[in-house]
Amino acid sequence: MESKSIQGAALIKLQFYPGTDMAQAMSETVAYVNRARAFMPPGTVPPFIMRFDAGSVPVGNLVFSSETRTVGQLQDAALNLVRPLFATLPGVSAPPPFGGSARAIVVNIKPDRLRACNLSPDDVVNAIAAANTISPSGNVMLGDKYPMVPLNSVVKNIKDLDVVPIRAGTFPAVFVRDVADVQDASDIVTCYALVNGRRTVYIPVTKRADASTLAVVNLVKNNLPKFQSVLPDDVKVSYEFDQSPYVTRAINGLTLEGALGAVLSGLMVLLFLRDWRSALIVVINIPLSLLAAVFALWLTGQTINLMTLGGLALAVGILVDMSTVAIENIHTHLARRRTVAAGVSPAVEGGILPPGIGTAASKALDIPAPNPRGETPGSTAGETPAATVLRRARWV
Repeated sequence: MESKSIQGAALIKLQFYPGTDMAQAMSETVAYVNRARAFMPPGTVPPFIMRFDAGSVPVGNLVFSSETRTVGQLQDAALNLVRPLFATLPGVSAPPPFGGSARAIVVNIKPDRLRACNLSPDDVVNAIAAANTISPSGNVMLGDKYPMVPLNSVVKNIKDLDVVPIRAGTFPAVFVRDVADVQDASDIVTCYALVNGRRTVYIPVTKRADASTLAVVNLVKNNLPKFQSVLPDDVKVSYEFDQSPYVTRAINGLTLEGALGAVLSGLMVLLFLRDWRSALIVVINIPLSLLAAVFALWLTGQTINLMTLGGLALAVGILVDMSTVAIENIHTHLARRRTVAAGVSPAVEGGILPPGIGTAASKALDIPAPNPRGETPGSTAGETPAATVLRRARWV
């Protein structure tokens, strides 16, 4: 567990061991946080709990801009108008806006006047709390109707707080306006967000771990008119820092590499072996193998991401080599007047051992040293087993 605290904010990171049921861990974390809220200071904003892993990084930002509104007003619009709509989108987790400060009614006390009236800051706090009380009003029977009874215990106009009495009686009455200034402002600034040199507010578009990046990005873009409809005319919302082109380019690159490998290997087989059927088999082998790999990823619960796309792109080269070698071996055995069954089996078996040795040699580089000093029998200090094998191979 890692904890960081700054003025006005706190961040706690929980790291779990591999194999932990993250759904259960998330529910238990939420339960403990809700229980801990009873011990937090009054006025603390409810904490935002987010599951973070390699697949839940932000894929873009909803940026709010205005030429006339303040940062506090943009923060209020993003938090209370757009975020409720944004949180309903499937596959999206809606973190709070970043870059601004929450709207707050700030009462700036004048110390000299407060001392002149023989008052303390607690007297001001108690007077404002007593004049702005939220209490249930109940209902009243009016014939066949049962309406709620409104109360005027909550201040509707911020300027009404200026006339709240702090001290009444035989002495001259003291009001809030006599010892303080009431402003409709923002809380203490703890973060900044700049776009084109101007302060602004944005909502990070964070997808859930099981959601698709392309689906989430397209969904957010399609709902931009809906977000804009609830905002004032002088506030604009846009989707910036789009991360989906990276995934799109990776998919297009894999498709291009697979197509080039299939076509070029098919042309090579057709040119040297002059067999249309063998060339067609090589061309079909690569996309079928990639589809089989994707199906295996789906069976094991894995996702298509940049890492898996990179692995599939690397596999295209191996598929080109293996398919070409296998077809050439089959033709070599068939040229010795063997039957198809007798020619295919040894040709395929002969193509298994060399790639296996190459794979084992590459994996040997990842074998850790058997002791902290990295020494193995027959090796010098600091050499890995793979380095030892290579050194011996040079001498042989």
